[in-house]
Amino acid sequence: MESVWLFGYGSLIWRPDFEFLSSRVAWVDGWTRRFWQGSHDHRGIPEAPGRVVTLIPSENERCGGIAFEIAAPDVKDIFTALDYREKNGYDRCEAPLYFVPDGGDSKVEGIFYIANQNNFAFLGDAPIEQIAKQINQSHGPSGSNSEYLFNLALSLRDLDINDEHVFEIERELKHLNQTAQ
Repeated sequence: MESVWLFGYGSLIWRPDFEFLSSRVAWVDGWTRRFWQGSHDHRGIPEAPGRVVTLIPSENERCGGIAFEIAAPDVKDIFTALDYREKNGYDRCEAPLYFVPDGGDSKVEGIFYIANQNNFAFLGDAPIEQIAKQINQSHGPSGSNSEYLFNLALSLRDLDINDEHVFEIERELKHLNQTAQ
């Protein structure tokens, strides 16, 4: 093993916090990004969790993000740190990653973190307005939940990745902030 590929679809896109050999825009098939995971430790607190993204199985969907190539000697330390960072209900998962702009011709096995529906912090689906309101009100040790959403939306646009779920929540959050002024 010379390297391992890690797929980031949330905060890892703009804040990987680890050394990597290379990074590429990529996608994973059969998954969709959703703000369905509670954050008691980063973007919220136990009494008032924020909402962060996880991947939900979805047969005809694909989720875009960044694939990071990690050197083999660094894998253990990086995944130890990531296991701690993602401790609020996330587990490692493996699936093929397809690179952009190769059109899916090149792929590698990749690792990513998902919050399955049985974890203690899983919040699940809710109306967009409710998700935006919760995000708007949540703060945690890593900052405001709004900052997380806005950084994710900006990063996805910079990568030319369309994610209507993220952008719809972003629009609703901006609307909430405009009507509050």
